[in-house]
Amino acid sequence: MMKDCLQFLIEPAKKLKIRLKESRKRVRHEKKEAPVESQLFIMELARELNKICQRSGVLGHIWTGEDIWPASVCRDFMVEWAAVLEERVQSRISPYDYQYEKPEKKDWKGHLLCMLEAGGEADMGPYKRIIMDWTWGIKSRPQPTVWPGEPVLMMLDDLEFQWKRGRLANLLPAVELVMLAVLNADSPVKEDVTKQWLVRRQRCQKTDAARYIPHSVWNWICDAAEDVTLDLGSANPDLLISSDQKRMRCGLEHRVAPRSPRRFDGWWCAVAQEGYTSGRHYWEVEVGERDWRLGVAKASAARRGFRSLNADTGYLSLRLERGADLKALTVPATLLTKSAVPRKVGVYLDYEQGQLSFYDVERRSHLYTFNEKFSEELYPVFGTVEVVKDLVIRPPNVRHPCLCPGPCLWN
Repeated sequence: MMKDCLQFLIEPAKKLKIRLKESRKRVRHEKKEAPVESQLFIMELARELNKICQRSGVLGHIWTGEDIWPASVCRDFMVEWAAVLEERVQSRISPYDYQYEKPEKKDWKGHLLCMLEAGGEADMGPYKRIIMDWTWGIKSRPQPTVWPGEPVLMMLDDLEFQWKRGRLANLLPAVELVMLAVLNADSPVKEDVTKQWLVRRQRCQKTDAARYIPHSVWNWICDAAEDVTLDLGSANPDLLISSDQKRMRCGLEHRVAPRSPRRFDGWWCAVAQEGYTSGRHYWEVEVGERDWRLGVAKASAARRGFRSLNADTGYLSLRLERGADLKALTVPATLLTKSAVPRKVGVYLDYEQGQLSFYDVERRSHLYTFNEKFSEELYPVFGTVEVVKDLVIRPPNVRHPCLCPGPCLWN
């Protein structure tokens, strides 16, 4: 019997040891695999940009090859920035310069083999040419060094620190920040690069837009904090609203209230007293664990009945269903990552930029952004079906503690 028990313990240990060995071999093999052409191109670009911004060493990790991005992300990066550069410097570079260098004349078999070895990257040639012409143009100037500014360097340090901690998938946001800083140095009208970076990143949902928000940018978002209160006249009669109009949850009994086009009589929702037609606005909400919705409702959006509350009906919102399914209510709905169900949600509206963004306050990370040209008044909207835990609108002067190790570098 004892022998059987020992065998029972030893066999899984043997299998685990074998699997660990295989895993280590696989990791060593993967590390030795050469980066594809698009990845090498981005690494080379990062090296050139790092030379330009000599007072920040954040991109040195890319030069050493420690940070390798998927080829699809590299391709998206090249296409987007080639379009930006083409628009900014079109007057200085002739269209002829955009032509991709044709391969040397080979027999058809050799040419086909060359294309196969390139891994389908030949179509990226024009975009690479635009970007490299731009970097070579900067390097050829008498004074190539560009001082990006203290806020940009603080953001770069923040991004690198979070990348080392594993909170940032890669250093692509840092490369984009440096490119914006260099472009801004060329521009006759100077802009705040850190804010411009946030707007650009949040316009792209496909490349992990801006999961981590640097501290200086987060402070700028929080500076737009508003004192938001619930509108009792809009609340579903079944909702229990606190006396300060900052808390709400579902009651256990159905209640009757005067009918009004302002009032939700189907979904368990309410809007805020305040509506916005311009400017930047930010509010934070402590949410439940099972079901909630947050966002804005357009002034023209219908509130009665159980019609879908999505982008087509005038509602830009996030919803948590069954405690696990976090989704942006686009058409069709966009399912967000299940590993980031927040407990405190920040909602940020930039009316002029046409952006409504959602953040996980505790992780200080981006969840989703609606991009739309706003043309009517927008009201913060809140919804819950929980009967135990309140949905709470947090005071505007409350901020999540800084994540800096030791004394904060930015306060």
